[in-house]
Amino acid sequence: MKKLYLAVIAVFIIVLISLSGFLINTQRPAGESETPQAFVGIAYCGNTVAEGKQLIDKVKDYTNLFALQSGLLQRDLPSVEELGNYAIDAGMYFLPSFGEFVEAPLSDWLDSVKTKWGDHLLGVYHGDEPGGKMLDDNVKFKDPLTGDAITKTKYGDIVVQKSNGIIISYQLNGAIRLSEPAPADSTSDINSEKVFYANGTVEVIKAAPNGFSFQTYQQLQELRVFKDIDETVQRFYARDKNKMDFLRDKTQVFTSDYALYWFDYLSGYDVMLSQIGWNISINQQIALLRGAATAQQKDWGVIITWMYQHPPFLDSGTEIFNQLKTSYECGAKYLLVFDYYTENSGPYGTMQEEHFDAMKSFWNDVVKNPKVLQGSIKADTLVVFPKNYGWGTRWAEDKIWGIYKADKQTQQLWTLMQTTLEKHGLATDIIYDDTDYPPSATYQNIYR
Repeated sequence: MKKLYLAVIAVFIIVLISLSGFLINTQRPAGESETPQAFVGIAYCGNTVAEGKQLIDKVKDYTNLFALQSGLLQRDLPSVEELGNYAIDAGMYFLPSFGEFVEAPLSDWLDSVKTKWGDHLLGVYHGDEPGGKMLDDNVKFKDPLTGDAITKTKYGDIVVQKSNGIIISYQLNGAIRLSEPAPADSTSDINSEKVFYANGTVEVIKAAPNGFSFQTYQQLQELRVFKDIDETVQRFYARDKNKMDFLRDKTQVFTSDYALYWFDYLSGYDVMLSQIGWNISINQQIALLRGAATAQQKDWGVIITWMYQHPPFLDSGTEIFNQLKTSYECGAKYLLVFDYYTENSGPYGTMQEEHFDAMKSFWNDVVKNPKVLQGSIKADTLVVFPKNYGWGTRWAEDKIWGIYKADKQTQQLWTLMQTTLEKHGLATDIIYDDTDYPPSATYQNIYR
């Protein structure tokens, strides 16, 4: 009787283990016994589910990731789910993008698909180019204390709009433009304007009937926001914090950028993708991103973007293969090609057959080749930039945080970075001075 009891228990355990293995395997792409070390795929930017499915069928044999970056479909949750189901049924992982869309319906939807897809859902792609936009675009903020609406313009000006209609524009050249609404009893609806200069000069553009609220340059300067880089970085972190907290409570959060990766990570992103392929050194981009990811213990990858703003848009298949291979050997975990659909693009967007051939070769000759090791190119040299110094790094005169003009220190950092990259190449990482992330002892050379 005892033997029979033990035999029954043994059979039960075997069945339980087998069932557990089955359940685990159903959460992974077909043909893969465990989560892959590298995720290779296409960022689909088309406008229809049908075109998305067509692209999945095209690449499913030599990719394992389908990223949905369609501007038209991103708020159409049923379409997103349909494409996710199709990609996962094809043995792929899925990464949907929702732009800036973070609202109640998304919360319930994420809970639902996480239960259904498991680890096939890599995360969500949120926003786009947060660091790059700080450097080059208009970025809006809300002051939590005053309620003022603040805009960092693409020119580097800071425009503060107060609830009473007063607008203060802190211009990159140092001048401050004050605009005040006409009084309620005025027959004119044209704002009064006055420009204050640092040397004390004042220029009245249109006089205020009852006088201006501010009389001196110093008065306005004391109210200035983004006074220095330390305040700037804190506002950068706080701007999207609520959305980031919401998403990170649900899943991993991805985005891509071309600058300021260090600060993107600190603002809450789990995975950063460097936009490579355009006219900037891949060595420099990898040094900045891998350095940030290594120090902060985050994952990183690359997305091959346009080389041109006109057809053929993407670089040659040979160059894309080389960029993917280099990134993989430097340790990239995620490797994507950006496939945009223009009005006159082919059946598969801007990607042509040579680009698909390049991805097929990369998959078979690199990812599936045990002789090519992911992360085999390691960094032994480190460049340390000053704390919170959000310089664009693209040229010596590039702005800091898109707000402050380049200075003598910027020129020195440019020279240091270029000299180090020329000497050490892909063995270079770049980080920022931060006591929370001290340089690793694995670096043989450290330059400041």
